Amino acid sequence: MRYVLIPAALLALPVSAHAETADDQTIVVTGQGLDRTAEDGIYGVQAIARDRIAGAASGRLEDVLASAAGFQQFRRSDSRSANPSAQGVTFRGLGGNASSRTLILLDGVPQADPFFGYIPFSGIAPERLSRVLVTRGGGSGAFGAGAVAGTIEMVSAGADELDLLNASVLVNDRGESELSATLAPELGQGFAVLSGRWDRGQGFWTTPVAQRVAASTRARYDSWSAGLRAVAPLTDMVELQVRGLAYDDQRTLRFAGADTATRGQDASVRLVGRGAWQFDALAYVQARDFSNIVISSTSFRKTLHQRRTPATGIGGKLELRPPVGGGHEVRLGADWRSMTGRTQEEAYSGVTGLVTARRRAGGRNTDLGLYLEDSWTLDALTLTGGVRADRWTIRDGSFTEANAAGTTTINNIFADRAGWDVSWRGGARVQAAAGVALRAAAYTSLRQPTLNELYRPFAVFPVTTRANAALRNEELLGFEAGVDLAPADGVTLNLTAFDNKVKNAIANVTIGTNLRERRNVDAVHSRGVELAASARLGTVRFDGALALTDAEVQASGASLALDGKRPAQVAKLAASATVAWMPRDGWLLSATLRHVGAQYEDDLETDLQPSATTLDAVIRVPLSPRFTVVLRGENLTDETIVTRNQGGSIDLGTPRTVWAGLSVSIGR
Repeated sequence: MRYVLIPAALLALPVSAHAETADDQTIVVTGQGLDRTAEDGIYGVQAIARDRIAGAASGRLEDVLASAAGFQQFRRSDSRSANPSAQGVTFRGLGGNASSRTLILLDGVPQADPFFGYIPFSGIAPERLSRVLVTRGGGSGAFGAGAVAGTIEMVSAGADELDLLNASVLVNDRGESELSATLAPELGQGFAVLSGRWDRGQGFWTTPVAQRVAASTRARYDSWSAGLRAVAPLTDMVELQVRGLAYDDQRTLRFAGADTATRGQDASVRLVGRGAWQFDALAYVQARDFSNIVISSTSFRKTLHQRRTPATGIGGKLELRPPVGGGHEVRLGADWRSMTGRTQEEAYSGVTGLVTARRRAGGRNTDLGLYLEDSWTLDALTLTGGVRADRWTIRDGSFTEANAAGTTTINNIFADRAGWDVSWRGGARVQAAAGVALRAAAYTSLRQPTLNELYRPFAVFPVTTRANAALRNEELLGFEAGVDLAPADGVTLNLTAFDNKVKNAIANVTIGTNLRERRNVDAVHSRGVELAASARLGTVRFDGALALTDAEVQASGASLALDGKRPAQVAKLAASATVAWMPRDGWLLSATLRHVGAQYEDDLETDLQPSATTLDAVIRVPLSPRFTVVLRGENLTDETIVTRNQGGSIDLGTPRTVWAGLSVSIGR
């Protein structure tokens, strides 16, 4: 494992720096990026506020994001029982495999793993967040390459939203625990936030009773994360933000010895200027690693040990907002990302337990983006348009395999590739009447294949999936139109109809018995409707979301068998509704009903995962100004949630789980 040590100089920044002006005016430090622009209304950006983030019954980030219409992970498992490499995120059924097709940012930094493209949910604790902003559809702004299904922007909470000390400890009915603490002192005119979280437990049985064998085991998990943010003013208009994160996540899946681990260390530095010429400059580095042991479901011996997958992500951006006036908000900038990684694994005989092959695979992908966007407000009409050019490269790709004696049997060195792609987006929003706004948008975007898709084969018994170093970029073309209603104070209703097509969509294509290969199909075409509703009526709050998605694969040639079929793991219907009652300050009683329709395990629509409807609840009751009792319930009706069905071999999701604990807060 390669470790990134955050330079001591960064952590010793003068967060108490005195930055008063000559007239001793007050300096406001936010710890956030530049203000949002008028384009948000055109693209139907949905905000998930901090109070809703705190209301997740599982305490997991993916549970928070599931309240957004159309949100989907490749599998229904959460980050306690899923294989991390299956934790890709998408919207609108624009899937095909487990890679993330949604750009996910934390304080402006991309979060996808540099090698696999999955999202490290265990490393991002929701209690550290201020809000989450969700944009569906293509993106052409900063780091826009990769946003073929949408963008999720997470903003960390600052000292103004946190007490000096927040801590909680919870235990569930299986004896599992969740410990979390945040310390947020104000230091001079800046602040720091130090946070940590530890989750561990024996887990639940993912294998149905009828399919358990002596080697079957619970989905044990043990994960921790620790973060540090420091924010300080450099002048009255410029602030410096430094962030560091480290995490470690250990899981056991299905069989004893089938252990999976992910580790990461991230660091970033950001300068935000709010003068006449506004700017946002960011640089980051990420060191990630992944290991995995595959256990045969027949011999119950180790058949593959993916010993290490060290990967490094490096990148940055510079965005400028010139003071052009006339109702214009102009953004122009550049961003760059480099993703390098290489897997190291050994294959074993399921009979003898001896090494049969040693494999190495990996490479390097880069993307340099240049973008320009303008939002123009003309009384009731807002217009926006943007263009982005990406110079992408796929380099240093290789796959080698040696036998047990060390003799090289495969030595594939793949040709370097590079090119320019241009994407754009634009739209309009008109305030047609009081409480009624109409909007429409069109957009394009692209996504590079991940290093994992290009070079690493994998097996989920009994199916083996081959890599494909010749994969092309995915290309999105999408349209949408919507209406935003605000019929009364505190009541909103948002309706969006969309038509999105991802050309050259990468899918795991069946090419033989228990054999698949990653291939570009002609397209994944998705059409549908998304509905979001919110109401604040005194002490009662309602939030609802509905997504109706008609997605199909368009394929020809060797992939013709997929033509007209639904992409794997895509449901036609997904809906959620949350009712919360806050009778007094600090009190919360909420319930969430969530439904996910039936979806197919595979690309040929052979194995079906039935629909599932779950009920969650959260209760928070203050005992004093500092102490609060917390009760949480997941899947209270104990619905059977099928997360994998391969020829009748089934994995299950979270059963009924009840948590109880205490939270402590100490003010300033």
